[in-house]
Amino acid sequence: MLNEGDPAPDFELSADDGDTVSLSDLRGRKVILYFYPRDDTPGCTTEACEFRDLMPELDHDTVVVLGVSPDPVESHREFKEKYDLNFPLLADEDHAVSEAYGVWKEKSMFGNKFWGVERSTFLIDEEGQVEKAWRRVRPKGHAAKVAQEL
Repeated sequence: MLNEGDPAPDFELSADDGDTVSLSDLRGRKVILYFYPRDDTPGCTTEACEFRDLMPELDHDTVVVLGVSPDPVESHREFKEKYDLNFPLLADEDHAVSEAYGVWKEKSMFGNKFWGVERSTFLIDEEGQVEKAWRRVRPKGHAAKVAQEL
């Protein structure tokens, strides 16, 4: 389990625009790294739109927002365009990054068990340490809680 004060696992993931994003390349800036289960579903859309609406309040020289899910780049591109999202969405198709952050979990719905992302957010400081972790996040109002922590 990744805890506050731990080094944030580095990663390289493809973004919705085809670029590769590496956590280590973002040193010197705070990173809001949020994991969500699936593009264009009600809860994930609520959360993404709240982070979108928060973006104008952030100093983009010092804070970066990144959304991560197991969906492929093309799905991210469509989701981003549909809701005019203004931050990168990263494709973790093999869920290796989700596993490294401890958010790839066995879940249950209607008695069926399956593996998927547990909605979670990590605030990573300028040196790459986990400053704050939110697990089992409820989408509505979450971005505001993250903004308060900043």
